[in-house]
Amino acid sequence: MKLIPKFAWLILLFAAVVNSRAADWPMFRGSPSLQGVSKEKISTPLQLQWSFKTHGPVRSSAAIVGFNVVIGSGDSNVYCLSLNNGSSVWSFATGGPVDSSPLILDGNVFVGSEDGFLYSLSLKDGSLNWKHKTDDKIPGSPNWFANGTNRFIVFGSYDFKLHCVEALTGKQAWAIETGNYVNGSPAVDGGLTVFGGCDAILHIVSLTNGTELRTAEAGAYVAASVALMDGKVYFGHYENEFRCIDLTGTNVVWSYHNKDFPYFSSPALTKDRVVVGGRDKNIHCLNRLTGSNVWSFATHGKVDSSPAICDGSKVVCGSDDGHLYVVDLEKGTESWSYDLGQAVDSSPAVSAGRVLVGCMDGSVYAFGPDTGKSAK
Repeated sequence: MKLIPKFAWLILLFAAVVNSRAADWPMFRGSPSLQGVSKEKISTPLQLQWSFKTHGPVRSSAAIVGFNVVIGSGDSNVYCLSLNNGSSVWSFATGGPVDSSPLILDGNVFVGSEDGFLYSLSLKDGSLNWKHKTDDKIPGSPNWFANGTNRFIVFGSYDFKLHCVEALTGKQAWAIETGNYVNGSPAVDGGLTVFGGCDAILHIVSLTNGTELRTAEAGAYVAASVALMDGKVYFGHYENEFRCIDLTGTNVVWSYHNKDFPYFSSPALTKDRVVVGGRDKNIHCLNRLTGSNVWSFATHGKVDSSPAICDGSKVVCGSDDGHLYVVDLEKGTESWSYDLGQAVDSSPAVSAGRVLVGCMDGSVYAFGPDTGKSAK
């Protein structure tokens, strides 16, 4: 008789672990292919649940696993906060501003800094596992892949290289040199990593050994990260155009041009939509197959924040006008907005029904269901 309640308890515990993992947002854009999509439902209006003040602008985007929120700040620190109330769990000081968005993997945090190091920290207490030196700053976010039982971290640097290191030790596995800065995060899918940079080239690289398999003309330098889906890569560039390129033949499938303003935002992808912010002060929704405009939502400032799509129905994105917006994916109409007072370059992270975002005022903000109680 005692085995039945114990067995039931184990089932409930397993279900809780699975649900927690399903709700996680463990890295920039949520997953290695950088599609910027969450299955989480968010209900509007949202309510500010808590905020945490750092001592520098927060361009970094949050990584969320379980009840841990990890984010970088321009004050040179990496912070781990409680998802429930925003209290500080730990902080780690690097030697430069941290615009890089952290990756949480296997109980460790991987994040770059403008001091030129990639850091591996313990998620539990923020202690240093190792740090790997490059020859310039690391503004983009690290990504990861598995090769057999081993895990590897890939990331770009302003030293013109894409680096690959062992997750466990930080030892370099391979590196490839490009013609200029690598600003964004490399996307990973199907044994490949794909990224653009300030050399205006799209690089397609084998993860097995770092061999560059193909390149494609990007059209201009790529400041943001690309996204991958169904053998195609989606990205905007500095010469005011958004593109879809076939990874097999590297031909341009379609291109979209609205106004003469560049793209510094990374796209979010669904089976039939692409959503991206532009420096023309708009959030654009395009047909993923054709590139035709479905709708454009006007803000009052440039949109360098990368949108997140929630539950296939809502788009969450920040703007330099100081607002965080929730926009209906189908109609392109505003569902909710909140004025943070200063520019929002950070990209929203979504987990457990909450939206977290950094702001240039130096704070991290968490929004969730309206409970009728104001945040302290």
